[in-house]
Amino acid sequence: MSGSALALVLCAAAIHAGWNALAKRARAPMAFLWSSVALATLALAPAGLSYLPDDGIPAPAMPFLGATIVIHFVYFYALARAYGAGGDLSLVYPVARGLGVALVPLVGVLLLDELPSALGAAGIVLVIAGIVAIALASRLSLSPTGGEGRVRGLSWALLTGLTIAAYSLVDKVGVSRLHPLPYLVILGAGMTLLLAPPVLRAGRALAEEWRVNWRTILLASCLNLTSYLLVLFAFRLAKTGYVVAARELSIVLSVLMGWRWLGEKNVGRRLVGAAVVLAGVACVALAR
Repeated sequence: MSGSALALVLCAAAIHAGWNALAKRARAPMAFLWSSVALATLALAPAGLSYLPDDGIPAPAMPFLGATIVIHFVYFYALARAYGAGGDLSLVYPVARGLGVALVPLVGVLLLDELPSALGAAGIVLVIAGIVAIALASRLSLSPTGGEGRVRGLSWALLTGLTIAAYSLVDKVGVSRLHPLPYLVILGAGMTLLLAPPVLRAGRALAEEWRVNWRTILLASCLNLTSYLLVLFAFRLAKTGYVVAARELSIVLSVLMGWRWLGEKNVGRRLVGAAVVLAGVACVALAR
């Protein structure tokens, strides 16, 4: 993986973990995420649309834009439900991100002819092993002992992971047909429209979220689409499986943020799993 691609991905990882921690702290995660995405899309629109070709959106890019808008709608909806149900950041985030790491390289081999090197494959295996260790070390499991709300949170996290794998593969191809900036702006606009009905139906939650957390919403709007823009550029420079695996440094950061910032308990063993993830990221960084 090239140094440029790695730098983009690691910056994206730090930013991504940060806005997820902010969303976890929100009173109404769905309203919080929708507001931040809508603001980010508005801010990026002038620059993004300036990169559109004179004749508009290229026809080869349209199916990928349509698919990624729908997939990202499900992604943000499921992520908001996972946090809203009471799932810990240090468990929901690793499970969701890790499932994507497990699925993307496999599908990448089948559909994109992206066969990882031995070192790259070892790194991906380490990332997956670390994520499994984090999940097993947690008291939150699929058994009722973790609390019904928390079990639902974990179930939503698994759905989030499926969408991560799906949009990673779609967007890898999509940004080869359209510049990442307009691609992201169109994605953000479509996703904002699809998420509007469930958010606006809970109008009081939206108003209350803005009243209490408007500064945090503004901060998150600077982070969420920015982090993915860096990933879209990285997709142009490296194999999909490498980008997705290296991005999972954010898992380590999410465990630390959950522990130090959100006061989550029983994270010692999760940190051991996070160290395994970090070793895997190092292997991916050195892979070619």
